[in-house]
Amino acid sequence: MHKGGLAALAAMLLAGCSNSIVPRGAETAATRPAPTGPVPSPPVTTRPPVGTSNPVPVRQPTAAIPLPPITGGAAVSGAATAAAAGVVAGPPVGSLPIADDVAARALTAFRTSCPGLIRRTDPTGLTRAADWQPACEAAKRTDDRGARAFFVRWFETAQIGDGKAFATGYYEPEIHGSRDRRRGYEVPIYGVPADLVEADLGLFTTDLTGKRVRGRVEDKRFVPYFDRTAIEDGALAGRGLEIAWAADPVEIFFLQVQGSGRLRLPDGGVMRIGYAGQNGREYTGIGKLMRDRGLLAPGQASMQGIMAWLRAHPDEGRAIMRENKSFVFFRELTGAGPLGAMGLPVVGQASAAVDVKFVPLGAPVFLSMDRTDATGLWIAQDTGGAIKGANRFDTFWGAGDDARAIAGGMSARGTAFLLLPIGTVARISGGRATP
Repeated sequence: MHKGGLAALAAMLLAGCSNSIVPRGAETAATRPAPTGPVPSPPVTTRPPVGTSNPVPVRQPTAAIPLPPITGGAAVSGAATAAAAGVVAGPPVGSLPIADDVAARALTAFRTSCPGLIRRTDPTGLTRAADWQPACEAAKRTDDRGARAFFVRWFETAQIGDGKAFATGYYEPEIHGSRDRRRGYEVPIYGVPADLVEADLGLFTTDLTGKRVRGRVEDKRFVPYFDRTAIEDGALAGRGLEIAWAADPVEIFFLQVQGSGRLRLPDGGVMRIGYAGQNGREYTGIGKLMRDRGLLAPGQASMQGIMAWLRAHPDEGRAIMRENKSFVFFRELTGAGPLGAMGLPVVGQASAAVDVKFVPLGAPVFLSMDRTDATGLWIAQDTGGAIKGANRFDTFWGAGDDARAIAGGMSARGTAFLLLPIGTVARISGGRATP
């Protein structure tokens, strides 16, 4: 869900960052008058704010033996699309271990994706918009009881390249926040500033077609926009850009990485916020920095482990977070969500983020992984900055403690099979494909 989605948190932070609810004890303090004066840059505390529930531990997986990839597929170095990476016919859909409840969730997600599937151009080189029309029409007539039979009837499998898959996980975080600034809620959550300008460089030279940069105008010069440090030190204070206030700077930092989430308000209500823009500065994954510097002990490179280290080392933690100069701006979400890259609500335990050059957005994919929770049928409805290349996936787990526990430690390897409209593989291979 980065721009339009939450994807790639785990990969971008080397297994992610914790987004636990904070702080449960702040409701009493929140009734006090709001402080006045400049917005402070809150310190990283040595422990979660008073009243925070115990951190949810990483969910230990149940091991599984993934299906082997199809012989004959090979990784093509430098392939830019699925078609260029090589396509091999996979096993019949009916032979895959797809549980009825998994199929039902996938059918729901696929059905909502159909309007996009039948309209958009597929950059993978695998499908045409019209290819999806029969399955989409059938999806309208199929209820949950017939979900598994639906996928068996209308799809065939394809392996892209060598089929060797890697999957991480993400979820919709929930943290404590307030619509107004008050004691206990003093970390600003900003909307998009009016002086943030995006320039299409392709308008100036064809050599830069498709390239865009963000910045601001200062003394008639186009300069980079304020980075994280400048914004946290008050560069945007006093402009009325605050759409809400968070209780904890660590939590809102990680919610920015996710791209959207929920604010638990002092009165018990929920305010949902989503990605609205970004300052144009390059993203730096702090998990990689911490690993490269030897700061994370073995087994600590999970979202929970990274959170624990930052809280135990407040000064160093703030400095490390500021090395990620990227800063995300939010808007309030009032409809269903969170939203993926297709502009549609993503579904817990059914939606996944993919690289759209290797998986058509809206297409089903079966993951056979070395842990049972990641194995199953997923619908490609999202993208993420760290989700690049063939057979790379980020699975979405919804919201709540269970979702956080699973997504926080999700790291699965195995085999991926795309589900494509029947006849696609033969057409691509000129009729030579055999399962």
